[in-house]
Amino acid sequence: MEEFVQLNGKPIISKEQAEMTTALRSGLNDGERLRAVAALGDPVRRKLFEMVRDASAPLSRDDCAQALGLPKSTVRLQLDRLVEEKLLSVQYRKLGAKTGPGSGRPSKLYAVAQAEISASVPPRHYDLAAALLAAAVQRAIDSGENVADSMAAVAYEEGRRLGMEGGDIHQLLLNAGYSPQPDGQGGTIMANCPFHRLSQDHTGVVCSLNGSLLAGALEGCADDRHALAPDAEISHCCARLVLKH
Repeated sequence: MEEFVQLNGKPIISKEQAEMTTALRSGLNDGERLRAVAALGDPVRRKLFEMVRDASAPLSRDDCAQALGLPKSTVRLQLDRLVEEKLLSVQYRKLGAKTGPGSGRPSKLYAVAQAEISASVPPRHYDLAAALLAAAVQRAIDSGENVADSMAAVAYEEGRRLGMEGGDIHQLLLNAGYSPQPDGQGGTIMANCPFHRLSQDHTGVVCSLNGSLLAGALEGCADDRHALAPDAEISHCCARLVLKH
């Protein structure tokens, strides 16, 4: 049975979507994540990665070749590609009971380096949305506050914090994945929605959260030149920045 986070008795995020928001926090940069995802597009490499990931101990080339029924040379090349893309790590260890001189060379073994890997183009930030929604629900439970009001307050404060750290609203929007573009009139449209998939299924909730987040960001950046305006036609986001008159 599918599990849901609830908002006023209605589902916000399904278990599948919640699991998706635990996207990799691994230290890989965006380019490395993209290359890693591309590497796993090859079916042999993907099978090898999953086999090593799910194994209880590091595996050798021979272990993998035997399990998949593939030539050792093919398996070696694909395993080394996964190491190159930082998905697997290598260790050397002598196998068997013999040690010391005459016991043979250490075996090259492969272990998982990244248990999960995800990337998206354009960039998405479902993890941020999930964290804000969870914090809002918890605040509502603890305080008895209306969930919608709690969500607005939590998102606003997070936006304010991000704004104070970022300093410039346009740089913040760029870093957050909104892909801001000038509208030719001193304002800014968003070429990307960082919460796209969630907003398709839960438009009202996510757009409300997004509006509060951006309003807080403007205050945190101490930006008194711009205001938020709704925009479902030009931007790929529910909001855009416009110059104050």
